[in-house]
Amino acid sequence: MAAANAPIIMKEALTLPSIGINPQFITFTHVTMESERYICVRETAPQNSVVIIDMNMPNQPLRRPITADSALMNPNSKILALKAQLPGTTQDHLQVFNIELKAKIKSFQMPEQVVFWKWITPKLLGIVTQSSVYHWSIEGDSEPLKMFERTANLVNNQIINYRCDSSEKWLVLIGIAPGSPERPQLVKGNMQLFSVEQQRSQALEAHAAAFAPFKVPGNENPSTLISFATKTVNAGQVTSKLHIIELGAQSGKPSYTKKQADLFFPPDFADDFPVSMQISHKYSLIYVITKLGLLFVYDLETATAVYRNRISPDPIFLTAEASSVGGFYAVNRRGQVLLANVNETTIVPFVSGQLNNLELAVNLAKRGNLPGAEQLVVQRFQELFSQTKYKEAAELAAESPQGILRTPDTVAKFQSVPVQAGQTPPLLQYFGTLLTRGKLNAFESLELSRLVVNQNKKNLLENWLAEDKLECSEELGDLVKTVDNDLALKIYIKARATPKVVAAFAERREFDKILIYSKQVGYTPDYLFLLQTILRTDPQGAVNFALMMSQMEGGCPVDYNTITDLFLQRNLIREATAFLLDVLKPNLPEHAFLQTKVLEINLVTFPNVADAILANGMFSHYDRPRIAQLCEKAGLYVRALQHYSELPDIKRVIVNTHAIEPQSLVEFFGTLSREWALECMKDLLLVNLRGNLQIIVQVAKEYCEQLGVEACIKLFEQFKSYEGLYFFLGSYLSSSEDPDIHFKYIEAAAKTGQIKEVERVTRESNFYDAEKTKNFLMEAKLPDARPLINVCDRFGFVPDLTHYLYTNNMLRYIEGYVQKVNPGNAPSVVGQLLDDECPEDFIKGLILSVRSLLPVEPLVEECEKRNRLRLLTQFLEHLVSEGSQDVHVHNALEQVSAAVKAFMTADLPHELIELLEKIVLQNSAFSGNFNLQNLLILTAIKADPARVMDYVNRLDNFDGPAVGEVAVEAQLYEEAFAIFKKFNMNVQAVNVLLDNIRSIERAVEFAFRVEEDAVWSQVAKVQLKEGLVSDAIESFIRADDATHFLDVIQAAENANVYDDLVHYLLMVRQKAKEPKVDSELIYAYAKIGRLGDVEEFILMPNVANLQNVGDRLYDETLYEAAKIIYAFISNWAKLAVTLVKLKQFQGAVDAARKANSAKTWKEVCFACVDAEEFRLAQICGLNIIIQVDDLEEVSEYYQNRGCFNELISLMESGLGLERAHMGIFTELGVLYARYRSEKLMEHIKLFSTRLNIPKLIRACDEQQHWKELTYLYILYDEFDNAATTIMNHSPEAWDHMQFKDVIVKVANVELYYKAVHFYLQEHPDLINDVLNVLALRVDHTRVVDIMRKAGHLRLVKPYMIAVQSNNVPAVNEALNEIYVEEEDYDRLRESIDLHDNFDMIGLAQKIEKHELLEMRRVAAYIYKKAGRWKLSIALSKKDKHYKDAMETASQSGERELAEELLIYFIEQGKKECFASCLFVCYDLIRTDVALELAWINNMVDFAFPYLLQFIREYTGKVDELIKDRIEAQNEVKAKEKEEKDVIAQQNMYAQLLPLALPAPPMPSMGGGPPGMGGGFVPPPPMGGMGMPPMPPFGMPPMGSY
Repeated sequence: MAAANAPIIMKEALTLPSIGINPQFITFTHVTMESERYICVRETAPQNSVVIIDMNMPNQPLRRPITADSALMNPNSKILALKAQLPGTTQDHLQVFNIELKAKIKSFQMPEQVVFWKWITPKLLGIVTQSSVYHWSIEGDSEPLKMFERTANLVNNQIINYRCDSSEKWLVLIGIAPGSPERPQLVKGNMQLFSVEQQRSQALEAHAAAFAPFKVPGNENPSTLISFATKTVNAGQVTSKLHIIELGAQSGKPSYTKKQADLFFPPDFADDFPVSMQISHKYSLIYVITKLGLLFVYDLETATAVYRNRISPDPIFLTAEASSVGGFYAVNRRGQVLLANVNETTIVPFVSGQLNNLELAVNLAKRGNLPGAEQLVVQRFQELFSQTKYKEAAELAAESPQGILRTPDTVAKFQSVPVQAGQTPPLLQYFGTLLTRGKLNAFESLELSRLVVNQNKKNLLENWLAEDKLECSEELGDLVKTVDNDLALKIYIKARATPKVVAAFAERREFDKILIYSKQVGYTPDYLFLLQTILRTDPQGAVNFALMMSQMEGGCPVDYNTITDLFLQRNLIREATAFLLDVLKPNLPEHAFLQTKVLEINLVTFPNVADAILANGMFSHYDRPRIAQLCEKAGLYVRALQHYSELPDIKRVIVNTHAIEPQSLVEFFGTLSREWALECMKDLLLVNLRGNLQIIVQVAKEYCEQLGVEACIKLFEQFKSYEGLYFFLGSYLSSSEDPDIHFKYIEAAAKTGQIKEVERVTRESNFYDAEKTKNFLMEAKLPDARPLINVCDRFGFVPDLTHYLYTNNMLRYIEGYVQKVNPGNAPSVVGQLLDDECPEDFIKGLILSVRSLLPVEPLVEECEKRNRLRLLTQFLEHLVSEGSQDVHVHNALEQVSAAVKAFMTADLPHELIELLEKIVLQNSAFSGNFNLQNLLILTAIKADPARVMDYVNRLDNFDGPAVGEVAVEAQLYEEAFAIFKKFNMNVQAVNVLLDNIRSIERAVEFAFRVEEDAVWSQVAKVQLKEGLVSDAIESFIRADDATHFLDVIQAAENANVYDDLVHYLLMVRQKAKEPKVDSELIYAYAKIGRLGDVEEFILMPNVANLQNVGDRLYDETLYEAAKIIYAFISNWAKLAVTLVKLKQFQGAVDAARKANSAKTWKEVCFACVDAEEFRLAQICGLNIIIQVDDLEEVSEYYQNRGCFNELISLMESGLGLERAHMGIFTELGVLYARYRSEKLMEHIKLFSTRLNIPKLIRACDEQQHWKELTYLYILYDEFDNAATTIMNHSPEAWDHMQFKDVIVKVANVELYYKAVHFYLQEHPDLINDVLNVLALRVDHTRVVDIMRKAGHLRLVKPYMIAVQSNNVPAVNEALNEIYVEEEDYDRLRESIDLHDNFDMIGLAQKIEKHELLEMRRVAAYIYKKAGRWKLSIALSKKDKHYKDAMETASQSGERELAEELLIYFIEQGKKECFASCLFVCYDLIRTDVALELAWINNMVDFAFPYLLQFIREYTGKVDELIKDRIEAQNEVKAKEKEEKDVIAQQNMYAQLLPLALPAPPMPSMGGGPPGMGGGFVPPPPMGGMGMPPMPPFGMPPMGSY
């Protein structure tokens, strides 16, 4: 036979030497092939290496330097297993590597030597040692697991193969050993079969074996078969067999019948043996390959020989399954890698023609979907159809190869068959058979679906589609769309009916899926139309759809501007903005128009959005002048400034400082040129000098280098803004040495009341013009003379200073200067005072207050110039008393001292007083003696207090302070007061009044008289202590004393005299920059309602802690003042709550927007709710509910106040927010459940994917919305709860179609039966529909029992008919019972025929006495089926159904019954029945008995046809015997002749046969290298090798191949 017509094709896939493999390594121990993917060759020279050949790229072998004893490539992936023996041991080290990842997966050291190993699955290695077999998984870290021990028959065997079945429950180990002594050259094969489940082994003789799954007809579970080949010697006779048996037969199921067949080896291959077996699962063929290259092919199902030939002249040592083509690879010693596979075009004709096995040919064609048996199949189908064997015809059509009968004609043929009453229509039988066999084609699917749709059994369609039983088409989708849109969509998608799919998605509003689908299938829909459609119902969905379009490959199919216009036409500003912001992210020049557009629409409608866009800086190509104008109109002045490029525009906008953040404005000035900046600053001062001053100062400070200091000074001077000048120059002063700047700063500080700063600069600065500054300070007449003192003292203007101070009645500053600042300049001061005619008492006191610090000589000179030395008398006496060495003074003082000492020694105080009066009071040289005056007054204090006051008044040169203190100690308070007053010691004087005399009135009067700060200060302290707060404050103000401000503040607050406190704090502010002072001043203003002053004050420079003040005012409910503070410091959060307190809710919302904190929003929102300002509350709420944590609090607040509709409105508005989250959708659902149930279902359906379903389930359960609850349960896949809810609350929740969908998905099977009860009670008319849905899930016996107990068994008759095919006893009996009651004998007989699992005898006994004849006939029929032949015949005879009696007797096979029936007919005179019985029971009735009865009863005529038939039959048998005898003789002769011819051929072949067979040339699979040889020609005919023909195999002689 030509190679092209051979059933098996051989191709050379590769030759190993051609890719560099040394022939010495092409052996069983060096080459492994675990699958059709890889060959692995282990080389040991010139170096150790492993070569991996990928059969997809055979000419690119991968060679790796690896030393190993064995190497195996994983069947599926690039994983290499290596084995190497440890030196000096018998142990093997195993390792598994991932070649791609270059990583070791696992390793293990086997304790014993591995003699064979193999990949038995992609994840499992089988390892064979001398004693045991192990499995080692490459997953995890497990060690090799011992599976079983080797049996004795494998001892000393070479293991050549190890396999497992697909379930890994059966294992087989193959070994070979030297042959038996009688035939040593024939290698012996041994096999060990092991059951993992039973843990048992069986030892067999076999050379090769393989497992295969096989489906036995009538058994839905596949069986496991093992096929093994043996070649054994027994008593010198060689037997070669192929065995196929089933392993682990399934109890109660049809099993595979054991098969065996002979393996014929030609004489030249007498010692050849099988080395490998592969099974093609694709074609169910067994390939047996022998060592010498023979190939045997057998059918797996029947063990029928299909083909035999020699495929290699060289020994084959390795094979591997080629599962992708249904063949195998074989490797021979020459290195050829041969691929054998089925020739699909010729195998069926070969089997039907050459082998003349039509049945096998048809089976092969059906099994492998092969051509060649079309005529046979069609012919057989026609025969079956004509015989009305529709079931068999349907099965044949379903299995027809290449679907030759799966045509519309076949469907039409079945449709044309008339339907018999009570029988399944043939068309349905046909479709049912197709469904059990596989998938229907398009036409069949459409016709079957049409039937199902007409019967309203949509669930069947769903099941079939889920099981992929139907081929989807557009026509099928159109049909199904009439009953189920969702199902139709699935069909359209599978059928690739793209326009219909797009239309369906559009109807479902799943527009995003349109783009995904269109891209997948390469379809271009009308995007503009789709977008318009979405916009009508789902704006946000339209945004998403548009964005998806924008991201499509090749660009957006619709112009961005067109899309934007569609949004704007419907006033969907937010949606248009969201779309444009996303697509314009690249910021391209060509998008300038769209950039302008998005900014323009938002500036008109949502300025805050536009502001955020501009702040992000994402656009740079828009129309800036246009946007500037819109920003100005929208009140976004900063943005307008940033965009305007003309000075008039900038000047027009910049004056809106009330709406511009100061810092932003300052930063903007940094972008202007010097000239423009100065112009703008001038405009700001012109418009609002006071309000804009701080900003201008900040700008001048920030950009003084760019603007120029002179220009800034000039600007402030132009507007006579000394305050601005003061703050500006203050920041610049430390770095400047310009005298003019220093002077201007002093001038500005003085004119703004910053006296301390004037004093500091005049004291510290070295750069101002002294003369100019002095003159200015004198002109300014500051209340504090210290700055002038600093200037005059430092630069020698002491006379001018003294004159100024004296003429302005600032004597205390003169004293301070002389006493504390510079005593050395006292002579100049005294001289100027004398010139200015100052009272001598003041000058004396001034000199005495300094005493020894005064330089005497200059002082004397100044007095001598003016002839006023007498003023210095007292001063000089003091000097003497302090140790002066003046000669004249000492002399006089010594004389007086002697007399005084005498009186003092004699203790004569009165006499001493008289002496001293004479010396001191009378005009003597010692009248003015300091010491004597002191002694006189002191003696009088002790001895005669009454004289003290007189002495005090008359004397003026005594130590006033000391004497005054002595007088106080002597409790002479009036005298002490007079002394202190005489010596201008006003503080000590007022202290006497306050502390000793305790007369505040006199102290106040004294203070008014002396007008000294220190005096007023003392008075103030006491007044404060006594609680005279207002008086004390007035006194402190007069004292210009700010040191006790803390006590004053506390006292004023306690006394609530804030008006007075304001005056005091204003005075204190001029002396100290204390945060406490400024803070309290603001508070005091607020307390007395002077809010204008508060506002004015905070605009001025101050150091108040405004935050604390604001909080204090808020806490004390001074909300108006607090509002001013919070607004100024931009504390929007506190401002918002303050405005809430003031019921200014709109302002509160605006402030909350600026604060933008959840807490603030909540406070304002809740306040608005309480005030029923729901519009504003909603604005606030929208900013709260976007925070998941705050949503529930807002909801509870609204609900607690009964604002349900307003809350729902808020949540509905929140759905459109960009940051809308699941909580909003869920909370709205809960609110609908509670307060607006009519909108609940729609909400759930629209937003099912964005709901927290468990929470909404609880709400619906609480509010008893059962329909919605059911829907939610279904969404959440809680089908048990859904079904329970439907049944418990059916008036609201039940929907038949929905319930059918739900009940089939429940997990609790008890719900099935609860559903049966439910439908029985509430919807009995639909119970069959539900039961049909549950047919595959319920226990039919239990259902029947339920209905039987309920007394409504007949109600579920359609259901029982539908499930009767399961042959359940309870169903069969129930239906039979119904048929009996209905007297429907036809259906009863059909039921009995098709379903025999019931109590037959019981039924027969029940109806054998039925009044209806046909029922009794059925009883007889039952007895017949049950083998109760006599009862059946008796019942048939009784009812005169003689035909039934005859058929029963014939089927019984009992001769006695047949002959008794003959006798009965004779007795009854039924001659025709006698004749009929002879034929019906032909095989049972003995001929002699029949003829005898006929002859005796005169019925020979009626027996004669029988006699003729008998004679014809026996004559034919004799003819056959004679023919067989003749053929046998002819066969013996032919065999003898053939043996002679064979012997002659063998002798001739022995003379011509070379030592080794040449390698037949093979065809290359892809054009191999030149070394691979030329084209392939088939091997020489086997007949030429002396092989005899093989008639026992039903095969032609091999020579004809």
